[in-house]
Amino acid sequence: MNQIGYDVDEFRGKPIIGIINTWSDFAQCHAHFKTRVDDVKRGVLQAGGFPVELPAISLSESTVKPTTMLYRNFLAMETEELIRSQPVDGVVLMGGCDKTTPGLVLGATSAGVPAIFVPAGPMLRGNWHGKVLGSGSDAFKYWDERRAGNISSKDWGEMEVGIARSYGVCMTMGTASTMTGLADVLGLCLPGASSIPAADSNHVRMCSAAGRRAVEMVWEDLTPTRILTLPAFKNAIAVAMAMGCSTNAVVHILAMARRAGHKIGLEDFDAASRKVPVIANVRPSGDTYLMEDFYYAGGMLGLMSRLKDFLDLSQINASGENWETSLQGAQVYNDDVIRPLDNAIYQEGALALLKGNLAPDGCVIKPSACEPRFLKHTGPALVFDSYEDLKANINRDDLDVTADHVLVLRNAGPQGGPGMPEWGMLPIPTKLVKQGVRDMVRISDARMSGTSYGACILHVAPESYVGGPLALVRTGDLIALDVAARTITLEVSDTELAQRRAALKPPSPRFERGYGWMFSRHIKQANEGCDFDFLETEFGAPVAEPAIN
Repeated sequence: MNQIGYDVDEFRGKPIIGIINTWSDFAQCHAHFKTRVDDVKRGVLQAGGFPVELPAISLSESTVKPTTMLYRNFLAMETEELIRSQPVDGVVLMGGCDKTTPGLVLGATSAGVPAIFVPAGPMLRGNWHGKVLGSGSDAFKYWDERRAGNISSKDWGEMEVGIARSYGVCMTMGTASTMTGLADVLGLCLPGASSIPAADSNHVRMCSAAGRRAVEMVWEDLTPTRILTLPAFKNAIAVAMAMGCSTNAVVHILAMARRAGHKIGLEDFDAASRKVPVIANVRPSGDTYLMEDFYYAGGMLGLMSRLKDFLDLSQINASGENWETSLQGAQVYNDDVIRPLDNAIYQEGALALLKGNLAPDGCVIKPSACEPRFLKHTGPALVFDSYEDLKANINRDDLDVTADHVLVLRNAGPQGGPGMPEWGMLPIPTKLVKQGVRDMVRISDARMSGTSYGACILHVAPESYVGGPLALVRTGDLIALDVAARTITLEVSDTELAQRRAALKPPSPRFERGYGWMFSRHIKQANEGCDFDFLETEFGAPVAEPAIN
């Protein structure tokens, strides 16, 4: 420390706070973290602590190949080992872009020291030609209009610039805003911190306040174990449904709960979806508003104030208080952005969990963001064996496809992708786009962006790459979807499926060395959270404090 330029009195007897920062020049959503870390440090110093910045891998959803999900567990491992190997007493976790939130939380949960999460915050609303634009959702929408010939390349370029006006995460209710919001509900943030736009000066103040609170949490020994209780996860699932959450919330909450030692399953999401309505009128489940509007309307605290009957308010959060206290005075200032329960935008929760012979271990659909006519549908399959196959054929003018077809993409799951990329919002075939078709049923073992929409059935488990039933589907097979009954059925006889299974050939390995090799051997399926088996709490005894060098 002397070599760096610190005097021993600067840190002697003070809590040392590690600030795990996921900033990089490739992480556009975290561009402000380069300076926000100084605001966190200021808060730590104000409270009598000693701040130390610890850079961690940065997972930008837009640039990481083939998908950030391949590296979520890498960040979790790095976070855990940074905390364990360095002489820190508590940590501030700086994240926001999709996989950084669960990755940081997973690692901090296993490491066990007091931890507070600083969310990156959503970017400002987009604007183009007088229209308000939302990240991802409107990009998908206008890409189809470009494919249909309705807008020009010049229009597209202007739209791209207008949709991303500031640093911060997607300002739709995508995976980033979903997961930072759920970290808030779990109790890992200063209450309500997840709603603050990245460019708002309140975000700067929140960062310094989180630094101060991190020091206090060390003195209180307020560890993740005390915050991440089973009722806390049940709270998060209930709020997720009301938010119109990303489908990715299922995978991440499952993993985070298991790290905390709790048995959360798909049935917990389905139970919540049947009783908690969607009241956050934010795209893509909503049709008008974005996260900036959500903040002005009362934000996460306002939303939770309308969900009290669904929540266990005795659970504590990073403030050291319980939610009953933290929600005192919380209000909603716009009843159209955060709807009353009796005027929900969707009467059931955002997600539905389906099972059947095509997905014995379950799959996920977001009915609040698809055309209602597809909630019960039967149609012939059109199968693509890989993403490359999809890209090579989806734009063909002679593709034999109708709007009633069910598009199927396989070999896109945790091992098959690899990493379960966000390919699940399969593009509508160009010939149908030109006819005005904008939604159809799509099924895959992939994920999709939380900013996506449509009748997309995702996370099919077990995945096709390991021999799941999706591997047995052939073009022309009838597939029946019934969301109300929670079923997904491949209408092929058991005898025929057995014959097809006998003819299956195992795929070639995706990796023969390195991190990918380890990933392939230890990644769990989507219905179990896609954690590494050896990282789950039940795998072995807790790791002891290392011997001091």
